[in-house]
Amino acid sequence: MSEMEISKKELLELTQITYGQLYRWKRKQLIPEEWFVKRSSFTGQETYFPREKILARIDKILNLKEDLSLDELAETFSAAPKNVQISLETLEANQLVSSQVINFYKTMFLNELDFTDLLGLMVCDEQLKLGLINLDEGRELIQFLKRELTQMPEIPYDLLFLRKMGVSFWMLAASGQALAFDEGAKVVLKLSVQGYMERIKTLF
Repeated sequence: MSEMEISKKELLELTQITYGQLYRWKRKQLIPEEWFVKRSSFTGQETYFPREKILARIDKILNLKEDLSLDELAETFSAAPKNVQISLETLEANQLVSSQVINFYKTMFLNELDFTDLLGLMVCDEQLKLGLINLDEGRELIQFLKRELTQMPEIPYDLLFLRKMGVSFWMLAASGQALAFDEGAKVVLKLSVQGYMERIKTLF
């Protein structure tokens, strides 16, 4: 365990919450699925968390839970990013996405971007810089998220990009679920949508 992490046992002792509370908050999406990292330990298997993030989140839950229901808390933590509205000018002025990516894709948007638009642009910007996708694949991603993500239940998803024999495609899958692919299909990248939600929240 690194100094950046905290074990489940230490977390429960430090915060004085119960095992039941921790996993109830997980089910209610107050704590992101990807923060629960299971690894082998000398006792068998242990769950670890990003220390600063989980302690800050639990502190916030404990401070708010007397005034808000779990469902209201869940909306505060997970649904809020989907209400984001931001202009392309603000996006560029604050260098949240590179000018090159904004200029290439700007014809796809109206005056304001919503959460799925911003998510698509951020993923495109990062993956183009890494050389994992091309501009046309980025365009397909933005269209795919706009079409699919807004219609799906609010649960944690992974965004996957696959290629097979020169054909590429995007897909969304519930985080933590086992997946099977066609023989020969290569998973080029797998990203947490919930992780991007958390990042986007810090921008507003």
